[in-house]
Amino acid sequence: MKELAIIILNYRTPQLTLNCLDSLALQINPEQHQVILVDNASGDESANIFKETIEQKDWQQWLRLVVSETNGGFSAGNNLGIQAVDAKTYWLLNSDTIVLPGAIDLLLTTLKEHPEVGLLSPRLEWPDGQPQISCFRFHSPASEIIAGASTSIITKLLRSFDVPIPVSDELNFSQWTSFASVLIRREVFEQIGLMDESYFLYYEDVDFCRRAQQAGWLVANFPQARVIHLRGGSSSTKTDISTRKRPADYVYKSRSRYFAKFYGKSGLLLANLCWLFGRSVAYTRELMGNKQPHTCEFQEQDIWINWQKPLEKDFPK
Repeated sequence: MKELAIIILNYRTPQLTLNCLDSLALQINPEQHQVILVDNASGDESANIFKETIEQKDWQQWLRLVVSETNGGFSAGNNLGIQAVDAKTYWLLNSDTIVLPGAIDLLLTTLKEHPEVGLLSPRLEWPDGQPQISCFRFHSPASEIIAGASTSIITKLLRSFDVPIPVSDELNFSQWTSFASVLIRREVFEQIGLMDESYFLYYEDVDFCRRAQQAGWLVANFPQARVIHLRGGSSSTKTDISTRKRPADYVYKSRSRYFAKFYGKSGLLLANLCWLFGRSVAYTRELMGNKQPHTCEFQEQDIWINWQKPLEKDFPK
């Protein structure tokens, strides 16, 4: 059994993935570490590029390529990689990341020193060294008011429900952390199972952390271990949201599944109503000329269209 298995999921990002692998190459100990690269049915030349590069760079001792026949999404792809190797700890790592020197040893040492921690993430940062927020509070109906309003007075009034948590320079604990880069103990999977594959993309990380916390595990972040994250490099969805374009419907389906799963269908209805209340506050300010729009195209209707069957596995392949 390996000390650490690193699971990297590729979907049509071969060069980003190779850059990530290059950053790992000098830190890998083949006797203790195993990298599983899952190509999530890219349908391009990714798999062939990886096969050629693995042979050219002689990475066979520590890197294994797994080619999925279907694209079941983020959870399904990572689950495939997890099931392909026995390890004490699994590191889920986005393809659009660069692991800075020393990160592997720092994270493994910290995990050993804190047996109560089931999930541990590093500091995520931009290429210029500026940190990214990667630790959060759980999404809740109250946090949907904040999301809908995007208004400072509302955020201050409901600050204990605000999802993002400011970046810390010390070991810190949160309710959930970004799965762009996270170490998870084997015991966590043994206790609560794998990631929920009914999420195609988004909310699968908060779901898993919530289940882990319900089972008694803590979620921690260790900022001395650093990973560059080219945010959005492995998906255009965040770019669509940041530019207020209409994102893929799986964003709203995943949101609906999360709220229905942890708050019940009445909780999902409440979350939608809370968001609508917040949106009405924002819209009033927009009409008065005191605020620029912040919501995506058709968001008001999309949260309702995609809420009726949130517990069905109804996502594109």
